Amino acid sequence: MDGWRDGWREGSFGDVFSEVYRVGFFGGLFTAENLIALLTLTGLEIVLGIDNIVFLTIVVDKLPEAKRALGRRVGLLLAMVLRILLLLGVKWLIGLNEALFTVFDYRFSIHALVLIAGGLFLIAKATHEIHTKLSELEELAYGGGNGANEDTEGANDRGGAASAAAGFWMVIAQVLAMDLIFSIDSVITAVGMASHLSVIIIAVVVAVLIMMIFAGVIGRFVSKNPTIKMLALAFLILVGVALLAEGFEVHLPKGYIYSAMGFSLVVELINLKLIKGMLHRKEALGH
Repeated sequence: MDGWRDGWREGSFGDVFSEVYRVGFFGGLFTAENLIALLTLTGLEIVLGIDNIVFLTIVVDKLPEAKRALGRRVGLLLAMVLRILLLLGVKWLIGLNEALFTVFDYRFSIHALVLIAGGLFLIAKATHEIHTKLSELEELAYGGGNGANEDTEGANDRGGAASAAAGFWMVIAQVLAMDLIFSIDSVITAVGMASHLSVIIIAVVVAVLIMMIFAGVIGRFVSKNPTIKMLALAFLILVGVALLAEGFEVHLPKGYIYSAMGFSLVVELINLKLIKGMLHRKEALGH
């Protein structure tokens, strides 16, 4: 079923749909090669979706607690729909790599400009969130006695008001914008790995369903542990730098970034375990 992929590059949406209609959506799907491709692509989509989940967790945390689960589901469903639409319009997507202009030997295409804008947005967003958290800690640290309690209550009230003020659809709009940026490379990679449209679409759907199952657990864990949230924000800065570099045709292997953050996460989980054990021991000695 290579004709549908050729239709992307040489024809229009009609070529894709006519080819799918001719052979059937599941035509030739159940072969060993396609099943291996399905498993590989599903795993790849989940790994490439890590960036998406981390950003989704940070942004959705601004919503009132009652709306966070809905925000996560809507964000991931929009990511799934967007990736499927990009798959059907991959001919247009490939056209985004055509150079618009050149500056100092750097070729800037629409794709490059989108990556640069997304990278700058991620860096700015994560830096702002880190600054906000540090400011809250300073307010608490410089309070004393009853004033400290009042400051704490005031900070909580302000945090609750800020969460309530964050519009649901404004948050979803941010998620959708980053979905677009994260989805482009994911779709292009998927096209190069499979020759069957159904395989890629099923892989995207399965990956998003798996992410929906674990996104809530990850979101609650990050919200309850400030140090993990700070680590997630640092991860977003790294991803932003990688997107920015990609926009200037400097390719940073994501495996290095994921490995570094994975190692940092393991170390931080060990620290949390040690701190929890020390607190339990202190409570036991106190009794």
